Amino acid sequence: MGSILDDIKGEFHKSNNIVIKLILMNVLVFVSVIMLFVTLKWSSQDALLKLLTDQLFLPADFRTFIYRPWTLLTNFFIHIDPFHIFFNMLILYWFGRVLEEYLGSRRFWAIYLYGGLAGGLLFLLMYNLVPYFQSSLTTVTLLGASGAIYAIIVAAATLLPDYTFFVFLLGPIRLKYIAAIFLIISLAQLVGPNAGGNLAHLAGGMIGFGFIKALQAGRDWGTPIYAMSGLWKRFTSPKPRVEIPQRERATTSSAGRRYASTTEPNSNSTPNQDEIDAILDKISKSGYASLTREEKQKLYRASQQQ
Repeated sequence: MGSILDDIKGEFHKSNNIVIKLILMNVLVFVSVIMLFVTLKWSSQDALLKLLTDQLFLPADFRTFIYRPWTLLTNFFIHIDPFHIFFNMLILYWFGRVLEEYLGSRRFWAIYLYGGLAGGLLFLLMYNLVPYFQSSLTTVTLLGASGAIYAIIVAAATLLPDYTFFVFLLGPIRLKYIAAIFLIISLAQLVGPNAGGNLAHLAGGMIGFGFIKALQAGRDWGTPIYAMSGLWKRFTSPKPRVEIPQRERATTSSAGRRYASTTEPNSNSTPNQDEIDAILDKISKSGYASLTREEKQKLYRASQQQ
């Protein structure tokens, strides 16, 4: 057990693995909630169980929601069905790893977060304005990461429509067709017992599509998220104390300092033509799968300059 906990801690200390962190976070929350649910059920604490669900699930009735606004965020980190979380996390891993390689962890997190929030907002809007949903207004709640997951699926398909997955029994299928199948299934289920969940799917999909199209046009919707994340790290991360030996301070020249500052690699800089040519040569010799994460991101940044 200690080894598992060490592995989990190690993943959370890594920098460029937001997909794995989100999967671990969802699984840890799922295990904690299920254990609590079982304990309360065994103890016949139905009142406490209802209180717990009320604080975590997003209610459809806006008059209830205004007293629990945090549920707009908590709902898409909560799962109570093992199959629900299994398929959500499996899809998140498949599509997420592809998207994170191109956009990096910051933008991936922004798409995921916006997708979950948009799913909750459309759910609230439709249940409070459309007559079809009014009959179940006070009994329906929303939970699960599906809205955020659909944002990742559609974002990946919009960015890399011809990227191919090998699907069991079906063979190679392009990403754009897989995303289209997911969306059509959700559209077909807008009338039924899980209509609210499918509304969240479609809202997430719209966010994924809009985010990538805006990014390709030079507008980054994630800027507010990056600013808030930076502010959070600024207040929560301890500032390391850097001690420089006196001898090194005395012997380091200003020219050396200038050289060090100008040669520091910048992951956000635009790659030059020589770098792009080298990457394209590597693709022609060894295939796209041979590229590293950094090479894929360079290739994407270069395409944005064209």
